Amino acid sequence: MNFPSRELDIVRLAQDVAKGFTDNPDTFPAPPAPTERLLEAVDQYHTARDAAVAAQGTAVKGTASKNEILGELTGLLKADLRYAESMSNGDPSRLQLVGWGPPRSRRFSDLEIPGQVITLDVSQEGSSWVSLGWKEPFDGGPVAAYRVQRRRRDGGDWIDVGTSVETAVTLRDQEPGVELEYRVIAVNRAGQGPASNVVRVVL
Repeated sequence: MNFPSRELDIVRLAQDVAKGFTDNPDTFPAPPAPTERLLEAVDQYHTARDAAVAAQGTAVKGTASKNEILGELTGLLKADLRYAESMSNGDPSRLQLVGWGPPRSRRFSDLEIPGQVITLDVSQEGSSWVSLGWKEPFDGGPVAAYRVQRRRRDGGDWIDVGTSVETAVTLRDQEPGVELEYRVIAVNRAGQGPASNVVRVVL
C-alpha cells in the first residue's frame, strides 16, 4: 500500500493502526511509537484542525500548528508501519490487523507522480514580498521541482508565480493591500501531485 496523502486518510489509518496494535499485542508487542502517543497525536490534530476551521478567516497560525502536528503524526505512524511490516514479514493477513497492506507491485521503470506537500507556511513577509517554506512529500515519486501558485482570495484563478527545486522560495513584487493565497505543487516527469494546503497573507 502507498502511504495516504489526504489528511483525514492519515488520521483514519493512525486510528486503525492503534486499534490493531491494541487488539493484537502478541503479534505487535512493542511498537516504536507507543499506541498512547499515536492516539494522543490524533487528538491533538483534531483540536488543531477545529481551531483552524473556527478561525478560517485568520487561520495562518492555526493552520501552521495543525500542519506541524500532522507532520509529527505522520512520522510516528510511518515508524509504526515499518515496524508492523517487519514483525509480520509482509504477511497481508497480519498487516490487515492494523489497516495496512503490502507494497503494491510495480515495474522498475514505472515513475509515480509526487505526493502532496502538506506543511506549507509563511516564513517571512514584507511590503511586497513573501517567503514560503514547506517539506517534501512523504510519499509518491521523486520530486523534480515545485510549482508555486497564487490567487486573490476574493476571486480569480490560480496562476504560477514561481518555481523552485528547493523546499523554500521568496516571491517579490507581489500585489500589496489585498489578501493573497498561495499553494505549492510537487512535479516530476510523470505529472504533478495534489496541491498543498493554502496559506494567506496581506502584504
